[in-house]
Amino acid sequence: MAELPPLELLRSFEAAARTLSFTEAAGELFITQSAVSRQIQQLEASLGVRLFERRHRALALTEPGRIYQRAVVESLERLRDASARVRAVPAPRQIALTTTPGFASLWLIPRLARFTADHPLVDVRVSATLEVLDLERSRIDVAVRFVPIERGTGPTLFEESVMPLCAPHVAAALHVPGDLVAQTLLTVDLPNHAEAPTADWEPWLEVMHLTDLRMKNTMRFTQYADAVAAAVAGQGVVIGRLPLLRELVRSGQLVAPFGEGAASRRGYFIETSRRAANNADAQDFVRWLRAEAEAAQRG
Repeated sequence: MAELPPLELLRSFEAAARTLSFTEAAGELFITQSAVSRQIQQLEASLGVRLFERRHRALALTEPGRIYQRAVVESLERLRDASARVRAVPAPRQIALTTTPGFASLWLIPRLARFTADHPLVDVRVSATLEVLDLERSRIDVAVRFVPIERGTGPTLFEESVMPLCAPHVAAALHVPGDLVAQTLLTVDLPNHAEAPTADWEPWLEVMHLTDLRMKNTMRFTQYADAVAAAVAGQGVVIGRLPLLRELVRSGQLVAPFGEGAASRRGYFIETSRRAANNADAQDFVRWLRAEAEAAQRG
């Protein structure tokens, strides 16, 4: 079987045959014009035929050159296609996270761009749900769970405190907690608390000894972020969960008419799956979460 010419000779021939110029072929291949000329001569010598007619300041393919061009172009294209099909594709770098819709929309997402800016090759998939997903079965790396403190497992991200929050013009009519009776209660339907429409308010009401408090009317939501949006719009008073709403308080969009809040005895805890142990990006994400929480607390 006759030996095939070296690939670099075929690449030089293809470029020269397409452009009909050794100079242009050299520019494409980032070599000198004389190198292209030598390679064509070497190829012609190995084949025993002339592939080009050297005319005055011009090149033309001979009949063997035209036949050889068609074969080389087809062969190189097939090599490119086969290389693309068999080339190993790097596994995507991904972090899968599950957490509550409130934590995702009010705390995580406003900060997430800082993580992705430092990790541009990592995809972050956020599953925001009140359902407690099984990390292994759902192929999730990290969970930020919102649970009573005594049930928390894994590192504590932060504990929660609660207080009534409302728009500034609503707060103007609130001087003592009893003034809430004339306001609209903004509340959230919590799982397993359908019979208790003020379940999210209970920790604060208990501390203030106002468990019998009844407001003028009630607006109920399935998502905490929607109740917060209603409070910002001045439609009533929401129970503010800090630190989730700290930025809204700092910006003045929401105010605390009665000062300091009460510990809710609930908190956010980080859990990781077994698969996260082999995912360096997931471990970076956990470190980033904790650093962000610490910075927010200091601020």
